[in-house]
Amino acid sequence: MLEFNRFTLANGLKVLHHYDPTTPMVVVNTLFDVGAKDEHPNRTGFAHLFEHLMFGGSVNIASFDEELQKAGGQNNAFTSNDITNYYDILPAINLETALWLESDRMLSLAFTEKSLEVQRNVVVEEFKQRYLNQPYGDVWLELRPLAYTKHPYQWATIGKEVAHIETATMEEVKSFFFKHYTPQNAILCIAGNVDLDRTKILVEKYYEDIPAGNKYQRQLVEEPTQNEFRSKELARKVPANAFYFAFKMPSRNKEGYAEADLISDILGRGKSSRLVKRLKLELGIVTEVSSYILGAHDTGLLMISGQLSETGSFEKLELEIWQLIDELVKSEISASELLKIKNKWKTTKVFSEQGILSKALALSTAELLGKAEDVNSDLKIYDAISQASIQKWSNAILQKTNCSLLKIKAISE
Repeated sequence: MLEFNRFTLANGLKVLHHYDPTTPMVVVNTLFDVGAKDEHPNRTGFAHLFEHLMFGGSVNIASFDEELQKAGGQNNAFTSNDITNYYDILPAINLETALWLESDRMLSLAFTEKSLEVQRNVVVEEFKQRYLNQPYGDVWLELRPLAYTKHPYQWATIGKEVAHIETATMEEVKSFFFKHYTPQNAILCIAGNVDLDRTKILVEKYYEDIPAGNKYQRQLVEEPTQNEFRSKELARKVPANAFYFAFKMPSRNKEGYAEADLISDILGRGKSSRLVKRLKLELGIVTEVSSYILGAHDTGLLMISGQLSETGSFEKLELEIWQLIDELVKSEISASELLKIKNKWKTTKVFSEQGILSKALALSTAELLGKAEDVNSDLKIYDAISQASIQKWSNAILQKTNCSLLKIKAISE
């Protein structure tokens, strides 16, 4: 049971507190309810750009990193299609330094042309190195618009194209900031060796006077039900032929999400999974294969991906994968196989939430999706999944008409 406290400031900032006296450290985690899905289709990559801009100096502090390092701290951030998350880890005695820094950049960034130019160049270079000039780097740039026809999950967090960031203006950057990076659009979680009273005093001291701003209300286009098999083949200079099967699955808060998670484990998690045993160990047509879910807050994807061996072919691969899926859909999984998969999931769950950073992120995400108390419900939800439920959701999700397949064919020139 993960215990926590909650309070909300007058400006709408939600604050979560988890006390852990076993560590000398504290984590300050700030989750902003903004991701790539909140961008305009002709101005993508902004959420990721802000992941960088937020370290480029705020209205009263020139260097975020330098001040945090003086206090013995370290920090990082990440952006997804759904959220942007910033975290600081430092000695609990220096908590005030982190709150001073984080509150100042929530108040306002410095918005200098120099900072924008520097971070814009960093992001453009990252786009080119990681997505355009790296083997398999453009997979998600190609797969997302194949799988999604309406929803803004159509583009990756890096954006649709380099030009969207290259031509970003200061006016556009300021508008995006004051629309999304407000107290009402944030969840602050403080976890570690600091009590609730001190947490309240310091949070109120540094955050209470920040203008609330307007709570951003999403009006996203819902992705229509897919009723056709989609397939695309690309030729690329890559080491081996690769494949990416993407099946639509329920969103994070909907019935069937947990079942989809376990179905992906049954199919392709570990050496004893069905895909690995059949395709790699028995037939030798792949060098690697796995199945996983993307954990999307809206309609998500259950993935099957991997690379073919020299003796493997796309034709043989597809034949075998659809045969495996047919077996899962038509025959109820055994109680022992389901128990084994559940135990693996539980072990991963427990170990992944050992550290205070993991706890802070889990609490923040649960609060965003509904209420932080739900962080303690996962074990019960997964325990309750039955063999019949696995078969039901396998049949619902693993239909060929619900699949988008991207094939990457390796070429030498």
